Amino acid sequence: MLESAGNLRDSTDMTDPLTDTLALTEAHCHVSRGFVAIGEWALRYPASQRLKFTALVEGTCWIAFDDLDHRLELEAGDVVLFDGRHGFVKGNSDDVPIEDAVVAFGATDGPMARFGSGIDGGIGAKVVNIGGHIALNRTAEELLMRALPPVIHLRSTDEQAATFRWLLQRLVHEASTSQPGGSLAADDLSRLLFVEAMRACLTEADALPVGWLRAIADERIAPALRLMHDQPGRAWRLEELAQAAAMSRTTFAERFRSVAGVPPLTYLLNWRMRLAERALRDDDQPLSALAHSLGYTSDSAFSNAFKRVNGVAPRRFREAARATRTVPDAAAMA
Repeated sequence: MLESAGNLRDSTDMTDPLTDTLALTEAHCHVSRGFVAIGEWALRYPASQRLKFTALVEGTCWIAFDDLDHRLELEAGDVVLFDGRHGFVKGNSDDVPIEDAVVAFGATDGPMARFGSGIDGGIGAKVVNIGGHIALNRTAEELLMRALPPVIHLRSTDEQAATFRWLLQRLVHEASTSQPGGSLAADDLSRLLFVEAMRACLTEADALPVGWLRAIADERIAPALRLMHDQPGRAWRLEELAQAAAMSRTTFAERFRSVAGVPPLTYLLNWRMRLAERALRDDDQPLSALAHSLGYTSDSAFSNAFKRVNGVAPRRFREAARATRTVPDAAAMA
């Protein structure tokens, strides 16, 4: 007889720390308007303070971020994921005035904006681009934004190129279609694009900042991470985790901290607190049950740990979260 989906998901073999963590961020991709540019063009985009992506479907162009000393040369199939903290210029020519992107997009209607020196006569190279942003809850600001470099350039020649190209083609179709459900399909496709981007990041672990994403990419400590994610309420000892990773206790502790930025048991504590935040926000279970599920023998032990990490007691956190239906700013309630 087949196992239930829940049993499969709870088994050690099926534990996936990346899926677990991205689920906590409640990341949702939203496709904004794409564009078709003919001829020469250059646009300045303001900083958005949101995690964003831009994907080149057809043609070539470049993108220059204010904080980088070089341009990224983009080809069809390339995807750029960036944190939105810096403005940038995107274009294909230095010989035309740089236009304001907000103004350029506002001057045309429809899901795909149209501009460029040759747009009226259809003369010049054609560029098709689509982009969007990734909406994150407050938990994700710590979990995801700090784990990624400011800019990630995923090239069409990378291993995931075929998947990226298919997703990009479907994104353009769904973003520009008048068929029912087009907007929802585009959002779902962009979310798949985001997952593929995260997978690509894991293949370039050395370029990632020290943190949980780099830890997930490290094959040597991966068995220990899977155990902690599979049974966060167990009272794991350092010796057990080191044994799972086939290392001595000292070697494991040093390796873990070098890639994750924190000791193994601190990682476990932080992961428990992220799970607690979600439960306090979304579930109605008593604090005693939540404390027990996360490995605490008493409400007070759990409350003390939660307040030490978040700066606010779990009961107050739950009240504030329910009042706003979002993850509250713990520091503001302290």
